[in-house]
Amino acid sequence: MKIIDRLKEDRIHISFEVFPPKTDAGVDNVMRATDRIAELRPDFISVTYGAGGGTSRNTAKIAKHIKEDLGVESLAHLTCASSTKDEVRGVISNLKELGIENILALRGDIPADQPFPTEDRFHYAYELVEEIRRSGDFCIGAACYPEGHVENEHKEDDIKFLKQKVDSGVDFLTTQMFFDNDIHYNFLYRIREAGITVPVLPGIMPITSAKQMKRSLELSGTVFPRRFQAILDRFGDYPNAMEQAGIAYATDQIIDLLANGVKNIHIYSMNKPETAEAIMRNLSEIIKC
Repeated sequence: MKIIDRLKEDRIHISFEVFPPKTDAGVDNVMRATDRIAELRPDFISVTYGAGGGTSRNTAKIAKHIKEDLGVESLAHLTCASSTKDEVRGVISNLKELGIENILALRGDIPADQPFPTEDRFHYAYELVEEIRRSGDFCIGAACYPEGHVENEHKEDDIKFLKQKVDSGVDFLTTQMFFDNDIHYNFLYRIREAGITVPVLPGIMPITSAKQMKRSLELSGTVFPRRFQAILDRFGDYPNAMEQAGIAYATDQIIDLLANGVKNIHIYSMNKPETAEAIMRNLSEIIKC
């Protein structure tokens, strides 16, 4: 089933995200984590993508397992900056053969060890969206950045480029993680004013360790509000307490979003089923409303 068709249903939608292992040896562990997350009956589970080699192959393998064996819709991520156009087309063709109906189109990180851009690669995510749209009847998601893309100095450029990407054939958007809901509400207002009308799934990252917090900052440049910084300062050196506090903070974010009319929540649970389970326990009655 296409995710966009599910999002049209007038109810709350919850989804989770996992990532493939860097080696084939770790696939079984990820499969077991995915099996537990699937028991929560989310609307879909997304699978991230690593350029080249086993990681990209495992994205398709895990996405197929989620859809066929677990009976949950899957969303396969696809990046293009580190692959040639022909390699990208090969991945799209493989996903189509496997029966995967949903792709999240991303440019991905620019390769540090290769020239970029080059003629044989897609330069921007909107070009990848156009290629996927030409290649089959896929539901296409894309990323958006409430706090601005780290490579863009001006927020107005973010909205302009996002509009171009959506107009290329995007069905829905998922946001980068954020920790201040007011940033998300302001972002929604700005993109709606710009004429972007597709569904937006806010991305919530439960920060359960100080190491994870540092990694999140490196990847996204996101801002931690003072309230969350106080949690890190107080509990960061106590792993069990930090995990509990991080789950509570993420739950509080989700409750606020739902209370303010948001219907779709994407949780970056990664390969931690216990985190997904804890959040869903906290929301067990709320999501019935």
